[in-house]
Amino acid sequence: MFNMLKQEELETLRELIKDIDTAMLTTVSEDGLVSRPMKTQEVEFDGDLWFFTKKETDKYEEIMHDQDVNVAYAGKSYVSVRGRAEIVQDINKKKELWNKVLEKIMQTSYDDPNVVLIKVEAEAAEYWETGNFTKKVAFLYKRMTGQSSRSTDTNETIELNNK
Repeated sequence: MFNMLKQEELETLRELIKDIDTAMLTTVSEDGLVSRPMKTQEVEFDGDLWFFTKKETDKYEEIMHDQDVNVAYAGKSYVSVRGRAEIVQDINKKKELWNKVLEKIMQTSYDDPNVVLIKVEAEAAEYWETGNFTKKVAFLYKRMTGQSSRSTDTNETIELNNK
């Protein structure tokens, strides 16, 4: 039963983020939390998110120091994914995910030793579906009248850390 439910949860997340091209990756720096836009690689979401970066970036150093990250998506829905990041230097994985757009953006190729992948293993996700008008109205009404808006269930949380 757990595996079935987990698969359904992954499908829900896959549907929510599949058309959102850019995510905000939040890492921990010496000064606190830092977010920056990242292009999610177009792979079938299986609980892992993939991004390209270079070794000479702050985010690379931050992940090497603290692997706790958050990835936020905003589109037709809003999704916040909490997870653990790791730096992947596998040349075959880089080649698999590489495309011509990245070549122009990064001004290099996948086999550049400075180019690495960030793999985020999702541990939990929270999402807000903007398509549910009734929930939005109830949420806004309760917020405007000073009532607790928690009971409107405007979001869902999914725990994914039992791979």
